[in-house]
Amino acid sequence: MNKAYKFRIYPNTEQIELLKKTFGCCRFIYNQMLSDKKAYYEINKENLRTTPAQYKSKYEWLKEVDSLALANVQLNLETAYRNFFRKSSVGFPQFKSKHKGHNSYTTNLVNGNIKLGKDGFLKLPKLGKVKIKKHRKIPENYQLKSVTISLTSSGKYFASILYECSVGTKKEKAKIENVIGLDFSMPELYIDSNGFSPEFPHPYYDAQKKLAKEQRKLSRRKKGGKNYKKQKAKVARLYEHITNQRKDFLHKLSRQIVKAYDVVCIEDLNMKGMSQALNFGKRVADNAWGMFVSMLSYKLQEEGKQLIKIDKWFPSSKQCSNCGKVKSNLALSERTYECECGFVSGRDINAAINIRNEGLRLIA
Repeated sequence: MNKAYKFRIYPNTEQIELLKKTFGCCRFIYNQMLSDKKAYYEINKENLRTTPAQYKSKYEWLKEVDSLALANVQLNLETAYRNFFRKSSVGFPQFKSKHKGHNSYTTNLVNGNIKLGKDGFLKLPKLGKVKIKKHRKIPENYQLKSVTISLTSSGKYFASILYECSVGTKKEKAKIENVIGLDFSMPELYIDSNGFSPEFPHPYYDAQKKLAKEQRKLSRRKKGGKNYKKQKAKVARLYEHITNQRKDFLHKLSRQIVKAYDVVCIEDLNMKGMSQALNFGKRVADNAWGMFVSMLSYKLQEEGKQLIKIDKWFPSSKQCSNCGKVKSNLALSERTYECECGFVSGRDINAAINIRNEGLRLIA
């Protein structure tokens, strides 16, 4: 089992220069290898296999950066090729852009070249010791595997440190005592089978006016100028703040649920389809239901607990949680569920109870 910890790092001026070179070299070698592969295939109808080392004699400046970072670029390109030929939904590998791409690179642990010290520094190949803000404790029995360095649009550097934890460190399967069902709800994120719904802050919607104001300022700046870059960084910081607000709320909420329940039951929803069909694009994206489910999944797994996904075609909203009868017609505007048996409940609470009951049936 692998687990990553993400910390902010504070490189000095020289280290920043080397990091920028590494980002550029990784992008260059990816584009160069992709270009050569395409050209070779057009002529010979065969796949070309090259390594970054073969380009260092022609482009000597590639020797200035971490060789393992370039090796990982080769692995990423080969993975992209395999995915294209094996999965119909994956497109052909695209060239990386200097201005639109994500600046990052990965380096692996080899002969102690990476070390997270207790003195507040992270030792990295070529860079040496980089100041790091280690805000979380890492178990001593975790084995370090690799580090991914990334640069955000707002100019912040982060190190995502990947650890391997043995099966023995994983908690034993918990006894099933407390089970809860969660029904997705647009305004509140979800309503559970106990009738509780969190007060989701909707950070993107709250910041829309401020975002529009700053983006108007950006549109008036001359592209490429100093003021343009300053304003672009300001907009990026605002987007980052929105993202951090959302993540902070979802992390805390998912941790509360994991602490209180042994099994969590949810519907396996197609959020992309829902946003397109019902024109809920911004609202669905702001809720970040997929991110919330991902957080629940790995946190429950760590505690030896379960996340049960109910089939999306299960009639959770139409079925009566009291007698089990399914209504043939139920408009989306009907927020109160009324059954012939006399059962009356909120539509979403009734659905959450049905999701919980279906989850219990699947476990049994």
